[in-house]
Amino acid sequence: MIFITAKFPVLPEHADAWPELSRAFTDACNAEEGCLWFEWSRSLDDPTTYVLVEAFRDGEAGAAHVQSEHFKAAQRELPQYLARTPEIVSTEVDQTGWNELGEMRVD
Repeated sequence: MIFITAKFPVLPEHADAWPELSRAFTDACNAEEGCLWFEWSRSLDDPTTYVLVEAFRDGEAGAAHVQSEHFKAAQRELPQYLARTPEIVSTEVDQTGWNELGEMRVD
């Protein structure tokens, strides 16, 4: 699985609107055959930063994602709402989904 986490620093005047501004892109990504998840969270430390956690079945699915029309549209449309270039961590992991956090197991 390709696992990606990215931080999107949104301009303060657009921070509250980011979920709606990115909705079409998010919905299209979640509809991709190889997308396992594509989920946004808002930082508790900086309310102008959104954290994207995404995963793709494999490298082929990741390549299809960045070559998609909705990805290209997002490249054109979303940067105008950003304060700076997003930061990313991308890696391949040997699993197919989330594992249980055993150190905080709930019985």
